[in-house]
Amino acid sequence: MTEESPLNSSTSKTSQSNMTQTNFDVSSPYALRASDNPGTTLVTCLLKEDNYPTWRRAMTNALQAKNKFGFVDGSVKRPSPGSIEEPAWIKCNSMVISWIFNSLHPTLHNSAAYFIMTQEMWKDLEERFSQDNAPRNYQMKTEMVNTLQQGMSVLAYYTKLKGIWDELNTYSQIPMCTCGSAQAFAVEREKEKVHQFLMGLNEKYNTVRSQILNIEPLLSLSRVYGLVAQEE
Repeated sequence: MTEESPLNSSTSKTSQSNMTQTNFDVSSPYALRASDNPGTTLVTCLLKEDNYPTWRRAMTNALQAKNKFGFVDGSVKRPSPGSIEEPAWIKCNSMVISWIFNSLHPTLHNSAAYFIMTQEMWKDLEERFSQDNAPRNYQMKTEMVNTLQQGMSVLAYYTKLKGIWDELNTYSQIPMCTCGSAQAFAVEREKEKVHQFLMGLNEKYNTVRSQILNIEPLLSLSRVYGLVAQEE
């Protein structure tokens, strides 16, 4: 019987340990692809002082696509010390911190360089840059009411309005539900957006505007935009 050398035995155990720690199912929050590395930039809109809602939505989508948002909201908790999953958690936590750091404008780097927990880093950025308050809400609603097409193309006008609507939606305090009332409320919101979009159009679109308003039921916002854009 051939006796295994101590070196081979040690190498074998290390290899088995590494496989145990890194071979996670693709659906696991600990799974990392070969393309995942600390230098990756997940979003193109870097966080500055005035674009937190847009950055937050983009970064949330990117981390959810990577199945790593659990490190942000705390749902993927740190395993017990010495457990098989702990090294994988530490690795993924550091990876997500790097991704968030890479999405910050260089002027913010010094103030975010020393976090060791993803959740703490995210919370700090939220507390510093989130403007979920009455003054900002009022400012955005005022801007929405005063937004007219004027010299803008239909696309630019629609894009500006949609950006305002999307930001206002992030400030909404209405609880999420799946009941019939929620669906009816969503329909009414859609109608308000359609009316807002049509009201701000230039006079040259009076004909298509009247045609759209005479259609029952009222068309969706995306469909209305498409019809108006064809008239440009």
